[in-house]
Amino acid sequence: MDRTHPHPLPHSAQQGHHHHDHDHDHDTDGLAEILDLDAEVLAEHLGSLTAWLPLRTGPRRIVDLGCGTGTGTFALLERFPDAHVIAVDASAALLERLRAKARENGLDERVSTVQADLDAPDWPDLGSPDLVWASASLHHLSHPDRALRTVRDALAPGGLFAVVELAGFPRFLPEDAPEGRPGLEDRCHALTDRHQAEHTPHRGADWGPLLTAAGFTVEGRRTLAIDMAGSRSEAIGRYALAGLRRIRHATATGLHPEDLAALDQLLDTGSPHSLLRRGDLAVRTERTVWAARA
Repeated sequence: MDRTHPHPLPHSAQQGHHHHDHDHDHDTDGLAEILDLDAEVLAEHLGSLTAWLPLRTGPRRIVDLGCGTGTGTFALLERFPDAHVIAVDASAALLERLRAKARENGLDERVSTVQADLDAPDWPDLGSPDLVWASASLHHLSHPDRALRTVRDALAPGGLFAVVELAGFPRFLPEDAPEGRPGLEDRCHALTDRHQAEHTPHRGADWGPLLTAAGFTVEGRRTLAIDMAGSRSEAIGRYALAGLRRIRHATATGLHPEDLAALDQLLDTGSPHSLLRRGDLAVRTERTVWAARA
């Protein structure tokens, strides 16, 4: 997220394949909502990842690869007050949202954006960054090994490359929920996991060996297990609603009709069974970060 983002399906934004129609605009809006909620709900955890980075000095020039709506960009700006961040993404719409946030927060002079397809063999000149941050973005690439070598060649001497990967899309419901269809969320995830395995085989990858093969030395690895009770934030309800709406779109044709009906009840904000009315939601997920030097 930065695509610390936990979207349950691969999307076109990172690949640079855009179809400017209503469905694409709706998909971008839905993705942006999830990214923003992910940043809001998991801000404390993201801050702990940026604080953990084994940096020798405070970075002045940072590149955020696959920045999305700027979750990582703004966390890095907060962590490193003397830094300038170049935010890179293939989606013009997400970059525009990021620029708007930067203006709103008086940070526009510390952020620049670059629209680029990270799967392309030639990237724009990103200078010689002290820190490159790639959160949940590299697994979208068809040629991540090439991207890793490009980062290695671009880093300033002694610069750090931080790769963050997701264990999967967060779980929100208790295992015995919903009433009448317990385990519904697990069955939804099983369907999306099969799709992910086919279309984004590097999702959930162990990036350590891949970084080593690309000429990096891995200096550290940290896995952050997250289990947040929903009572701590009403945003968790909105996060669950946005995430499971996206999962519903992905799994509708594969779910048992009774599962689909139960899912639709959870997603119906006017229903007494709505996710927004539940007091037992949580956010359960894992994030792993690798820190490497060329």
